[in-house]
Amino acid sequence: METNLNIVNAHLHRATVSLIDPTDHHYLLLAAEVDHAFFPVFLSSSPKKKKLISAAKEWCNQLVTEPGVASAVVFKARVIPPGRGKLLRERGLPSARYDLVLLIETETGSVLDKITNSSSYKDIANQIKGAGSKFYHTAATNVRRIGPVAHNRPGVFLFNYFFADDRAQNIDVWAYTAGWFQKETGLDNSTVLLPLGTNREYRLINHCRWERIRDILPDLLFKKTFRSFVLENFYANNVAPMPVLYVLA
Repeated sequence: METNLNIVNAHLHRATVSLIDPTDHHYLLLAAEVDHAFFPVFLSSSPKKKKLISAAKEWCNQLVTEPGVASAVVFKARVIPPGRGKLLRERGLPSARYDLVLLIETETGSVLDKITNSSSYKDIANQIKGAGSKFYHTAATNVRRIGPVAHNRPGVFLFNYFFADDRAQNIDVWAYTAGWFQKETGLDNSTVLLPLGTNREYRLINHCRWERIRDILPDLLFKKTFRSFVLENFYANNVAPMPVLYVLA
């Protein structure tokens, strides 16, 4: 049992998460708010975003041919699902609504450093930054893992950006509640990213995949224990999740 947690509604804890060892791979995440949806659904992409996606995919396709690069993937947002923590409102914190994400995975940190020092990276990063009203980027490592996230076929992909007062508490409450997603949604994969460096806007970023939107969205909308167990335990530990669901671009 985690000792760092403030537990609420413990009687609803009916499944313990099954974890595997974290990978020693390194990650680079770039995210931007390019299109602004008035509703929590992104139905189409603007010409500006389409052009940016094309440039990003071209760069990623070139990147994966280089030694030591495990994957390079471009995502576009589809839905901002339920699950935004009420702590955001209480603290007056900005909410993550990134509709374009690039995720690069490398076998070593030196390969990642080579990428971030390249002129092609600086060019694509500047394009993304210039096109979005908000831009976020971070190097990261993997701190917890349910299983590898498959990027080689279509699906629905979650990036959940976590604000938290304490990183260790964020990790513990994620692990405490993650069994709910395995039991209720059939989740069999997840890579929890630990942002590096001095940028502490997000303590963790959880990344995972389902086959279809109906595998996850109805559970978030209609299962009461999502709020009474998952969200209430996040709130009790000063953690605010900001989930966005994506598809491959």
